[in-house]
Amino acid sequence: MAEIGSAIIATSAAVAIATSAFAAAWAEYKIGTAAIGAMAEKEELFGKGLILTVIPETIVIFGLVVAILILGKI
Repeated sequence: MAEIGSAIIATSAAVAIATSAFAAAWAEYKIGTAAIGAMAEKEELFGKGLILTVIPETIVIFGLVVAILILGKI
């Protein structure tokens, strides 16, 4: 019975990372599209567009922290 509990915990950690990675990818897609459009009109917006494109990566870091906390229950 302990193996089933460990499998559920491991699956929960995988879901935490997967959902946060998909959310970050979707956000980067939307922000990247808008940043490219803005840079096409004003080239000096490159720095702001680059920073705004990288910010969603923090979502994946939060997902990794949650997964590590979940795996601590095994």
